Amino acid sequence: MFKNLVTLVTGGASGLGRATANRFALKGSQVVFCDLPTSNGQEIVKEIGENVHYIPADVTSETDVQNLVEEISKKYGKLDILVNCAGLADAHVTYNFRAKTPRKLDDFEKVLKTNVLGTFNVIRLSAGLIGKNEPDENGLRGVIVNTSGTEAFRGTLGQTALAAACGAIHSMTRPLALDLSDQGIRVVSIAPGFIRTPLLDYIPSETTEAISQECIISPKRFGDPDEFAHVVQSIVTNPYINATTIEVSGGIQMNL
Repeated sequence: MFKNLVTLVTGGASGLGRATANRFALKGSQVVFCDLPTSNGQEIVKEIGENVHYIPADVTSETDVQNLVEEISKKYGKLDILVNCAGLADAHVTYNFRAKTPRKLDDFEKVLKTNVLGTFNVIRLSAGLIGKNEPDENGLRGVIVNTSGTEAFRGTLGQTALAAACGAIHSMTRPLALDLSDQGIRVVSIAPGFIRTPLLDYIPSETTEAISQECIISPKRFGDPDEFAHVVQSIVTNPYINATTIEVSGGIQMNL
């Protein structure tokens, strides 16, 4: 199945995006991934090997994403799958009463701009190319998978910006699916919990262990990025999954 598909992965130079690009390339899909020009995208291409193409792009830039979609159209003539993994995370309380300083507005804005605006920007500019595909036996032309997070449902201390972004991605899922339904384009979001990626490197090892043992039902560990990628694969191969958010968290059960 995957050998005939073209996949675009945003944020593909690390973490969830890299794992998704790797899994889909191994399955035989032609994979294009984008990340910032400052990323190690070319090194990732060498590591993954065949079927992978890197195009530098900032997902919040209309020009960058337009160029990205045009390059995919020229090289492959189509796009079947879009997986939005580009995103930021940080940890800041709203107001630090010890230092008597509020959270920087720029930090909050950066998370929302990259995670929410960036996701929507890529969707709106790539949907036209996906919609040109010939429909399959189910009348479907493609699928879009977005990355939300369990913060959408159970926000934690210092995660106001990430909770707002994850909540927005979750809330957009159904209306996006409705907007694109006439063209047979499915839209699904994944809400990962604690996945071991560079975005979570700021968490001390003792905190990681405490979260694993006290907050995650089982397995009592942080998730592996390929476990996220495996869910993306399942969404692509199951045409009846649409307009919903799937939690992948080991059953995380309490606020921190």
